[in-house]
Formats: sequence, C-alpha cells, structure tokens
Amino acid sequence: MADRTETEKRNLAKELAAAVRGEVSFAAADRALVTMDASNYRRVPRAVVAPLDAEDVAAALRVCREHGVPVVPRGAGTSIAGQATGVGVVLDFTRHMRRIVSLDPAARTAVVQPGVILDDLRAAAGKHGLTFGPDPSTHSRCTLGGMIGNNSCGSHSVAWGTTADSVRELELLTYGGEPVRAGRGTGPTGAPTGLPPRLRDGVKALVDAELALLRTGYPDLPRRISGYALDALLPENGTDLARALTGSEGTLGVLTEATVRLVETPAARVLAVLAYPDESAAAEAAHTLLPHRPMTVEGMAADLVGDAAGLPKGGAWLFVEMGGASPGEAAARAEALCRAAAADGSTDHTVVTDPAGQRALWRIREDASGTATRLSDGSEAWPGWEDCAVPPARLGPYLRDFRALLTQHGLRGTPYGHFGDGCIHIRIDFDLLTAPGIRRFRDFSHDLGDLVVAHGGSLSGEHGDGQARAELLPKMYGPALVGVFEQFKALWDPAAGLNPGMLVHPARLDENLRFAPLPKGPVPVEFGYPHDHGDFSAAVRRCVGVAKCRNTTTAPGSADVMCPSFRATGEEQHSTRGRARLLHEMLSGEVITDGWQSPEVRDALDLCLSCKGCRSDCPVGVDMATYKAEFLHHHYEGRLRPAAHYSMGRLPQWLHTAAPLAPALNALARTPLATVAKRLGGIAPERPIPRLATETFARWWWRRRKTTAGAGGPSGGGTVTGTGELSGGRTTAGAGSPSDARTVILWPDTFTNHLSPEVGRAAVRVLEAAGLRPLLPPTAPLRQPGGAFPQPALPRLHRPPLCCGLTYVSTGQLDRARRVMRRTVDVLSPLLQDGHPLVVLEPSCAAALRTDLPELLSDDPRAARLARSVRTFAQALEELAPDWQPPRIDRPIAGQTHCHQHAVLGDAADRRLRARAGLTGQLTGGCCGLAGNFGFERGHYDVSVACAEDQLLPAVRQSPQDAEILADGFSCRTQLAQLGHRPGRHLAEVLAEGLGEGAGVE
Repeated sequence: MADRTETEKRNLAKELAAAVRGEVSFAAADRALVTMDASNYRRVPRAVVAPLDAEDVAAALRVCREHGVPVVPRGAGTSIAGQATGVGVVLDFTRHMRRIVSLDPAARTAVVQPGVILDDLRAAAGKHGLTFGPDPSTHSRCTLGGMIGNNSCGSHSVAWGTTADSVRELELLTYGGEPVRAGRGTGPTGAPTGLPPRLRDGVKALVDAELALLRTGYPDLPRRISGYALDALLPENGTDLARALTGSEGTLGVLTEATVRLVETPAARVLAVLAYPDESAAAEAAHTLLPHRPMTVEGMAADLVGDAAGLPKGGAWLFVEMGGASPGEAAARAEALCRAAAADGSTDHTVVTDPAGQRALWRIREDASGTATRLSDGSEAWPGWEDCAVPPARLGPYLRDFRALLTQHGLRGTPYGHFGDGCIHIRIDFDLLTAPGIRRFRDFSHDLGDLVVAHGGSLSGEHGDGQARAELLPKMYGPALVGVFEQFKALWDPAAGLNPGMLVHPARLDENLRFAPLPKGPVPVEFGYPHDHGDFSAAVRRCVGVAKCRNTTTAPGSADVMCPSFRATGEEQHSTRGRARLLHEMLSGEVITDGWQSPEVRDALDLCLSCKGCRSDCPVGVDMATYKAEFLHHHYEGRLRPAAHYSMGRLPQWLHTAAPLAPALNALARTPLATVAKRLGGIAPERPIPRLATETFARWWWRRRKTTAGAGGPSGGGTVTGTGELSGGRTTAGAGSPSDARTVILWPDTFTNHLSPEVGRAAVRVLEAAGLRPLLPPTAPLRQPGGAFPQPALPRLHRPPLCCGLTYVSTGQLDRARRVMRRTVDVLSPLLQDGHPLVVLEPSCAAALRTDLPELLSDDPRAARLARSVRTFAQALEELAPDWQPPRIDRPIAGQTHCHQHAVLGDAADRRLRARAGLTGQLTGGCCGLAGNFGFERGHYDVSVACAEDQLLPAVRQSPQDAEILADGFSCRTQLAQLGHRPGRHLAEVLAEGLGEGAGVE
C-alpha cells in the first residue's frame, strides 16, 4: 500500500510538472507553509502549485481530476474559518496571478486577477479618485480572489457594502474544467448567461424548483455571509450569478479573473470618536447613527483598546468616519453627528481631522484580530466565533446575551467590530489543547449558533463558514435549504474535488485543530519566554496567521519595520508568519520531520535579519529574532558552524584581541589578503572590512581621566576626577549629592569602543554639557575590602571586554552568550544598586541588554534589574537633565530609526530631543539591511541591499542637501557609507558639533 501511494505521488508530481508552467512543489517546506490559514485549523496538502495564468489553472485541474486529487484555491491565507486549508493541491495565486488587467475610470470598473492585493488595487484606483469599497483589516495583504471567495466586507461596509455588492463579473473554471463567465441577467430561456449547457440548464431547474424556499429561507440583514447566496438567482433579484458565486469559498469554481466595481472616494475624511459608558451602550447606539450616512461605525471597548492615547474618556467607543467634499464639510458633518450622539447616550467625543492621528487610531482597530488573541492577563484567545452578525438594531440585546453565554461556559473574550452592521468580532479563550477544553469549544459553538439564530442573525457576518461554522448551517437555514446547498454543490462539482469539507458535507468544527500535533508539554529551550510561561510551543503558536508581516507597502508616516526580508524577496518562507509556520510544523513533526536539525527551518531563518521588528509590529508579538537564536543554538549544538558564526558571531572577542594591532590590520584590509580573510571568515566579498579604531573609546576615556585627574580636573560639568569614582554603586562625593544623582554609567559597547569611538567621545561631551557625570564601568567585578568597592585607577586591558552578548545571540551561540552576560551582570550589579542608569549608545546593544539578557538569564533576578536600568542617550538626557537646552541645529533630517530601537526601546525621547534641537522631519521605518552580521555574511548581500533600498536609501536620496542624516546604529551608518550614499551620524555627534568649540575637554 505504501509503495502504491509513493508511486501515485511520483506520477502526480511528474504530470503536474509537465503540464504547469508555473512552480510545482511537493517539498516539505512549501507544503508546511500552507498547512494553516488564520483559523484554528490545519490540513497538510500534497503539493503547492503557483499557476502563471488561467491556462495553467486549467492544466492543474485536469491533472488533479485525472488523479482524483482535490484542489484548494488560496490567496493570502488570512481566512479565519479554515477554508484556505486542504489536503490536496493548493493553488497559490499570490506569486504570479496578481495583475490588474485593466482599470476604467469612466465606467468605474477594474479587471483583476485573483492574486491582486487589495491595497494595490486601491492605489491604482486612487489615482482617479476611486477605491474598492470593501476593506477588511488585512487590506495590505489580502487578495481580491480571497475576498471574493469569502465575500469579505471591512469597516466601510455601512457605506459600500460587501464584496458581493462590488462584483460585476467572474471568470471561473470548474473542477471538471468547464469555463464559466458569471454575471447578471438571463438569456432567452430565462437561465443565467455565461454557463455551459449542463450548468445553465441545471441551475435554472434548481432555482425554478425551489422558488418558495429561496424567497423565504434567508434572513434580511446587511452582513449575511453564511451559506450559498442562492437568493441572488431569483428573477426579482436580477438572476445575479456573480453575486451567488461570491462567498462560495472556492467550492464551486476556481476564479481566474474578476470585473469589480469601484466607488468614488470622498475628498476629505474626518474621524469622530464617540465615548460610551460600556460596550452595551455603544452597541445600542450604533444603528441610530446610520441616518447620518457615516462611512464607518466601528465599536471597541476598553478591554481591547487599553491605554491608547487620543480617546475621549469612556468605557467603549464608536469610531465613526464622515466624508465630505472638503475638510470643512467633513468636519461639519462629524460635529453634527457628535451632537446627535450626545443626545442619544454618548458621554464624550473627539473629532480627529489630522490624517496621522486618524491612522494611529485606525491601527488599533486593524491590529485587533491579532491583539485580541492575548487577553489582559496574557491568556491565549482564538477565533472560531470571529464574526457572527445580527440585525443592527438587535446588537445591544444580542451582546448582552452573548456575554451571559460566555459566563455560562466559563469563557472570556473581547468583542469589537462593525457595530453599524451588527457584526461582532471576538477572540475567545478556548482551551483547544485538551479534550475537556475542546468539548467546551464544541458545546459553546452549538449554543452560540442557537443564540445567533434566535436574534435573526447570520453565523458568519464576514469571514465565511469554512470548517468553523458550516456544521451549524442547519440551525440557521434548516435542513431543507441546506439540502438545496448540497444540490447546488453537486451540480457544479459532482466529483467533490473543490475544497471538500467546506460549506456542504463539512468536517466537524472540532476536527483538524491546528494544535493537536504539537508537543503536549514544554520543549527544553534556552530562553525564558516570560510572556509564554517558558513554553516555546506557546511562543510559536502566537502566530495566528493574520499576516501583517506580508505587507508590501508602508502607510504614510509609518515607522513599522516588519518584515524586511519578506519585502525584499516576496517569499512566504521569508515572512514572520512563514517562519512561524515552519517552526510549528517542526514541533508537530509530520511534515518537517528532522526537529531542530531541519534544513527547511534553517534555510527559512537564514534570511531573517533578527531586526526584532515583529516583536513590536506583529499584533501578537511574535519574536522571530529570539526564535531564530533558539533554533540556531539547537541546530548547531555539537556541530561545526558556518564560518561567519566564528568570525562575526565572536566579534567582540576578535576586536578586543586585535585592538593593539589596529594600524597594521587596517593596512592589511586594503590589500589582496583581505579577500582571503573574507573567504575564510564567511564574509560577503562585496563588503569592505570596516576600519578599526586606532584608539578605542575606552582607551581615550582612561587617558582623558588620567589627564584630568592629574591636573585636578575641571571645575564643573560633573567631569570625572580622582575623587569621583563609582564605589559600590555610590560616589565618594557623598550619597545623595547632586553629582551622585546625576551620575550615569556609560556602556562601552563593542561597536562604539572599537569601530566608532567618535560616537562615545561625542556622547561624553553632550552628557557633561547637560550637567551629567558619565562614568565607564570597570572591566572586572569589583571586590569588597572592608565594605567598599574601589574602582581601579586604570583598567586591566588584557581582561576580556564587557559585552551585551548581541553577536553571540544573533548567531545562536547561547552558551557563550550566557557566560558573557553573566560576567556583565556580575560587574554591573553593584554599580546599579542605587539606581544609576546604564546609558547605551548602540541601539542593538541596548535592546540586547533590555530583552535578550533577562530572557537568557531568567534565573538571575539581577538580570532583570540591569535590564530596567538601560536607557538610550536621549532617554538619559530627558530623565536626568530635563531642563537642559540642547544646541539649536535647525536643519532638516533624514535617515532611519534603528529597527531594534523601534521594536524594543522606543524613540519618543529621541523625537522630543530632536525637536528641541531644531532637527525637523521624520525618520523612516524599516531596516537598513546590514543588521549586524547579517549583511556581512556571504550570500546575503543582495537581500541586504534590497532592504536598504526599501526605505532608507530612497529617503536619504530624496532629502535636502542640507539635511542631517541620522543613524544611531553602527550597521546603519556602515550601510550608508558602503553603498556610496551620504554618510550618517549618531545624534550625539550632531549635538556635540552644535555645542561648538570649548564646550568640553577632548
């Protein structure tokens, strides 16, 4: 039997490869990437096919039909009900069939292929003042084919309806290979046009036989998405076959092209945020706003929004967008709506006219599908009842009953969503890992299905039925109408080859759960994973598949970083979600069978820049940089590592050893010997070797200290003198003295110390000008003779340097990283006891000390204290010298916020400091692409450059000639220098230059 199965597999692979011009893959990695969508479900396909065009789709269908293999069409894989998973051949439309075929502004229509990303269509239409009305929160990565398959909606559905309202014509292929051109209207016989004779006659006969049931069996509400929309085939509804097929979830035909309607977008938009005491009050009020013709009526409560800024005081809010021909008209309409809302229960309001402010608030709503997967106490929450809908006027009573049902089953969740359409989104803390929890999930689903129907609602109000709800369709429609659905499916797909198990004859809602094959207990790991209770499996399953990491465009003013490697390659395996999927399958052991030794996971993680962007930008906080370090540690444990791990992963050690030889090594780096050294070290041949400092920052510091101490030291500025040494966390100047309160420990990170000491010197100058007293830590743990911790007069430079462990972590050398970090904790802990801040100039090192160190030394409470002490340069100035006025620079800026600073540290203090110095403008998001060792490693150069070209380099090129190019990270400055563009400087350098001559001792 096994031999026969293997033979069938080889034959299928051979025939698909011969018939299809696009990619055909049976590889474990490619199959693992599509086992899941954004639902609770998982199925393992046999193969993945990326067709080039409709001809390829027909060829794939023919081969699959001959082998009796089912086919599942798939877009971005953001479906929440499981309909984008399957066991046969997955057709991936995101790779090739993503062309906007035509756009007719006069007719307000566009012809698109199924893989077109919604935001790409909106951008093309926007040039003509048009847009595509439906806009789900995944608009930056979802595809038109997926939207048509699910009949997606979005926040503007109160104005522009569902996808079905925007579809004009569909071109499909049935599993049997029959071409269909579905539109609206009938031919001479009264049957739908565009169908082959078998389907034409069969559809007409079925509709004629069931006229009464089709006229009475559907509830009347704006968000009725469940089931087949066969009432669209009624004569009084225009016999709209395109509308009937929209929302069929790939079970009737495979879409190859669609003609869609575009709508005029208002010239101006204003967001009115209405506050209510609680979500019930907001739900009761939502439908009363509809006569004001809003574009959105979105509801959220405090348990989802948290401490978001810019909201009026309340327990729940309605986000109501109003449009107008001018900003004044839109604002006037918004104010009129707010007055009406105040008379009907709103307790407060704010009107946001600033586009940036509106985007910040909408981001809360758009990220909710991810953020809602973690409750306030960190508990996991899951979809399954993500989007049921009721008549808008029934929303208040329904929500109260819904909350009561949650309590009855001992469950929790955070409702939010399209209140104006009566559609509620929620993630619920189902236990989908144990048998009792899964039984509760099933029981609750049946009870909630009854509740939705009792309120005249739809099981699905946006995302379709898939496997999550199809089992319950008889509750909503009754067995007779469900029987008609089955007849319709059998007519279109008699072989049941398209997306079987969806909509009709469905799998049970508690089968095929994605968590079933995961390990039942924690996996032994190195990091502490504090947000996941030390459980690596829980960390990996954070990824629910909403795929924000697949964004290909950046919103105006956005500083987002995630995911630079996906933006560079466009490959799913190089997205955060793709890597999380592969790790999930590695833990499951069914598709990826080699565990930590998996080459598939290794290859996917190879292009992860460890930028940490996902740690902040992913709505559920996936931290792929940490997962990569964990994997590399296990993958290479006891094995020979890549050369770059030894050369760049141990960079602090090499630089410390090489420091006395810097002049000679700099000279050799400009000779042919450098080529040999790069080859041996696994370094990209395109990369020049950075120049070593001939005097390290630490040597400069101690030379300067000795000079000033011998001369008695300057009289002001808190400069280090012979009587101002750190001693047991205090200074000899006296506990509590002003100089003691303004003492900061300046961290001599590897990059500043050995490669850019000018940054350290500039920082000292600025900190002293601000009245602070920077001191470097000793190089070894301080001893305690008689209760004191005397610092040596000069460091013992032969000792190994203090280090944050960054390069060891990024290459997965976690045993070495832990030893290095432990020594750092030993040295610094006595100095931090009195609350002195640890000022770190290199953002990547600051992030490592803030996050990697306490998570790798989770057993040492001193590590957490050290992490809390870390401050950036700007944070230290703001906290300890709030009244200091920086020099006025008065120049525009360009450059990039360091990715680690964005993800871990935040840049609010930097922005305020820049504003006070007259440095105007914004820095871009993204990643420079060098990312420490990544861009220097052999084989990464092209991707590294592509990442830089995404945001950083264009921003620098487009900046004014007098702009100051800011780049606080050594990697960012190196990338700018090596790619031949304008050099960047650390903010400390710019401010130090602004101080002028004589502002400090050099």
